[in-house]
Amino acid sequence: MTVEDQIQAYLSNQPEAKRAELIALDGLIRQTSPECKLWFLDGKNEEGKVIANPSIGYGAYVIKYADGSSREFYRIGLSANTSGISVYVLGLADKDHLKREYGERIGKATVTGYCIRFKSIKQIDLETLRQAIQFGFDAVD
Repeated sequence: MTVEDQIQAYLSNQPEAKRAELIALDGLIRQTSPECKLWFLDGKNEEGKVIANPSIGYGAYVIKYADGSSREFYRIGLSANTSGISVYVLGLADKDHLKREYGERIGKATVTGYCIRFKSIKQIDLETLRQAIQFGFDAVD
């Protein structure tokens, strides 16, 4: 199964209202960076145990660990959860940037160092979210 097939299957398995919002956000992210690498993580570890919510990933950057090892991972993530939707902006050097730059303008959302979490896209300013996503894509490792 291709990554695109996995993404479509994930979206198709969401409840109708959440599915529509995830599809809209998927479109927004892909429009922001049309040529970005696509990822799908099913949320399971090597043993098949669920350890996280499944997520769609977009773009790429290299995570560098303290032990000197590194690996490629997605830059922007999109995931449904029980309370709504999370958009992840990963790899930012300034962990206060999202909250400082977008927190007050985005609407009814919780903004942390790498996550923008909200119940519905109806409660947030999509242009502000798009700006945060664009910042994530443009960030330098």
